[in-house]
Amino acid sequence: MTSEMPPEASTPMPEPGSAAPPFPAAVTVPDAPLPDAPFPAIELEHVSRWYGNVVAVNDITFALGPGVTGLLGPNGAGKSTLLHMLSGLLAPSAGRVRVAGRPAFGDPTIYRDVGLVPEREAVPGYLSGFEFALLNAELQGLTDARAAAERAIATVDLVDAAHRPIRTYSKGMRQRAKLAGALVHDPRILLLDEPFNGMDPRQRIHMMSLLREMAAEGRVILFSSHILEEVERLADAVLVVYAGRLAASGDFRSIRRLMTDRPHRFTIRSSDDRTLASRLLADPAIFGAELVDGVLSIRTNDYAGFTRLIAPAARAAGIRLLEVTPTDDSLESVFSYLVRR
Repeated sequence: MTSEMPPEASTPMPEPGSAAPPFPAAVTVPDAPLPDAPFPAIELEHVSRWYGNVVAVNDITFALGPGVTGLLGPNGAGKSTLLHMLSGLLAPSAGRVRVAGRPAFGDPTIYRDVGLVPEREAVPGYLSGFEFALLNAELQGLTDARAAAERAIATVDLVDAAHRPIRTYSKGMRQRAKLAGALVHDPRILLLDEPFNGMDPRQRIHMMSLLREMAAEGRVILFSSHILEEVERLADAVLVVYAGRLAASGDFRSIRRLMTDRPHRFTIRSSDDRTLASRLLADPAIFGAELVDGVLSIRTNDYAGFTRLIAPAARAAGIRLLEVTPTDDSLESVFSYLVRR
């Protein structure tokens, strides 16, 4: 299966260390024409990627500018494939991927603007954190590579372990070493694949603070995560990916609203399930009740409203609540619902 791709316009790139014009403001544009000029930092237009008969990414369109964007989805959703296409490691099977106005695949000059932190461990263990940062600085052709490496190591708070072999690092320290390598040339675009894996709470707080500072300076940061709380704490905008598709996009509040304002199912055990069911069905937010094998199942479209309703309703009827459990609140069910909308 092949795809004919139109020729891309060539946009001159700045030399390492030179100033570059800022990207336009952040924008998320699913299923809409991408702006022609000025170009966003990151553009995907009807992008798909498949491996034989397996579709990893299916017809995704969005555009991003400065700020922190969270790429949220369960493991296997296609997040890493998207980041690999954006970093030029994979060619799209269909559609167009542009970074800083240039095609991402087959153009090494994009790495002047891009820093990548992959999820996989690909750092030689015999190198120290400083040596790894220095190697990246030299590959970028920086005038003072040692000074740049020292700044990057200090930025990620790895000075005390800078000259130890990376094989002696913890998982969180290795993540910071990879980030130092990605930051050493001061890129305007950062692509981070599950960057908080293995970090302790202090390291996470430091990393989030660092990324916020970088975004405030005008950088474009796209990070993937399967943990809702990480995205909520850090991201200005969210792209929800499930089964290779873009299920939803927007600011976190709108995404959270989509996730909560949906059908929910609770299972309840009480001292009188039948009476409790009749009481609950009097509320308009409850649209279903079923008693099977001694377990009451309640369906509602108002998660928060139900949690406020259940205890007073049981108390008013003189019923003891033994157990109240949401049964469809996993990320898998949330993402599946967003795709089906």
